[in-house]
Amino acid sequence: MTGVEDALSLFHPLVSSWFRERFGTPTPVQTLAWERIAADDHVLATAPTGSGKTLAAFLWSLNQLIAGAWPPGQVSVVYVSPLKALNNDVQRNLSEPLSELAAWFASHGGTMPEIRALTRSGDTPPAERARMLRRPPEILITTPESLNLLLSSQGGRRILGAVRTIILDEIHAVAGGKRGTWLMTAVERLARISAPLQRIALSATVRPLDLIAGFVAGSELRSDGSYAPRRMAIVEAPASKVIDLRTQRPLATGTSRGEDFWPALARELRTIIAGNRSTLFFTNSRRMSEKLARFLNEGEAEPLAYAHHGSIAREMRTLVEARLKAGDLKAIVATSSLELGIDVGAIDEVVLVQCPRSLNACIQRVGRAGHQVGAISRGRVIPLHDRDLLEAA
Repeated sequence: MTGVEDALSLFHPLVSSWFRERFGTPTPVQTLAWERIAADDHVLATAPTGSGKTLAAFLWSLNQLIAGAWPPGQVSVVYVSPLKALNNDVQRNLSEPLSELAAWFASHGGTMPEIRALTRSGDTPPAERARMLRRPPEILITTPESLNLLLSSQGGRRILGAVRTIILDEIHAVAGGKRGTWLMTAVERLARISAPLQRIALSATVRPLDLIAGFVAGSELRSDGSYAPRRMAIVEAPASKVIDLRTQRPLATGTSRGEDFWPALARELRTIIAGNRSTLFFTNSRRMSEKLARFLNEGEAEPLAYAHHGSIAREMRTLVEARLKAGDLKAIVATSSLELGIDVGAIDEVVLVQCPRSLNACIQRVGRAGHQVGAISRGRVIPLHDRDLLEAA
């Protein structure tokens, strides 16, 4: 099974017709992934930013819940991402298709069971966490740390005992470090209490894919007491994303870090902002994010730019993310907090103030611009000194 119509034929007829009405035809990663996911394979799906990976991972689970194959009132799907901002974004982005599907079913004389998607992270108030244990959602959105905490409590293990699928988003961002190991220990713990557990991992276009796949798949115990690697299907969509990236010379201020440097930099960045509807700046530290936003806003009647990083209060982060997606902000200055797959809306240009620490981070950040399927991602790197320029080159 390979064609678009073949892929959509896997789903409930009303789910298929809704998808055609809403999106038209599936993207390549969706067409390739759905066959594997529907066959209960473990899947690593990799594709450029804005190619529909998230819906590729979720739609089969939604179909199973809608069709009654998975009973309501229990956690059937766990979604894990390394960023709280991405979790909040995924919850918002799931609510829209769920409400649309319910309306679509009603308009065609059908009924759809209630499907709730809730987020559980360090930002979740204690009262909401308690309600979640009493009435668990069908889809639980969480972080590696919160998943481990849930698995360490009796109540958490109770609501996770019927999980069918775990979706690991932006797996490339954690695979090489301790946080990735921490995540996969949680997945193995979950597999022990909710087997059989399907693993779906989503990644940007990175190499080597077989290494990432092996990391996510892990090993399973054989009847003879030995361990063997789990098989994982790798779904790789064509990398058709076009990136327009420029690097400019460091700002000439007469001093590398004098009093005139930041005002001069802010003036140059305001010129960039004026030429775009919406501009996303990335810095390499929280301190620089706040400092740059402060200089950009100096002398402005209304704030021109807002800072965004993990230490900002939840309410402010949520407000900034919502306004960014709605196109209400001219500029935002972020750290890696907005680097991953959060839907940032229509960003005209990404500006990297200082060279990122890796090529993958550079590509990932610039990919925030032109986030839609087929759009060109425009970006520029602004080195802050000559050594920074060498790294950018």
